Amino acid sequence: MTRQHTVVDSPYGPLTLVASDGVLSGLYMTDQRHRPAEETFGAPSPAPFTETIRQLEAYFARELTEFDLPLQLDGTPFQRGVWQRLLAIPYGETRTYGELAQELGNANASRAVGLANGKNPVGIIVPCHRVIGSTGNLTGYGGGLGRKQQLLDFESSTPEDALF
Repeated sequence: MTRQHTVVDSPYGPLTLVASDGVLSGLYMTDQRHRPAEETFGAPSPAPFTETIRQLEAYFARELTEFDLPLQLDGTPFQRGVWQRLLAIPYGETRTYGELAQELGNANASRAVGLANGKNPVGIIVPCHRVIGSTGNLTGYGGGLGRKQQLLDFESSTPEDALF
């Protein structure tokens, strides 16, 4: 497997993009919990990321609300199931960990859903920031609760409200 990476700027700080055999397999923020070691990211090269960068720029410019990219999501079958459910949460909406657990067929699995959500390797594009606690409170986010709030505010605001 060939791995490559590049770093792009965003309103939320630098984003490290990682590709495995040319397919996006990671999007990591600085100081992100569960961020793999830098030496696992492969050689620096922007080549496999042209479309990813274009879509991220369109998202931050409010021109894109749903990403359309091939992804390589490496994880357990349960984790991959959670990540697929995250992809179904519409832009500007949220779900609770319990709701995702019910959608996966196990209402008692909200803690496991939270753990899988926290290990999402492709933040923003696989929108783990759209998952909140049962009381509506923000709980856990690999990129930090401040960033989670910023992303939720960004998606729920109108362009006139936006800070960027």
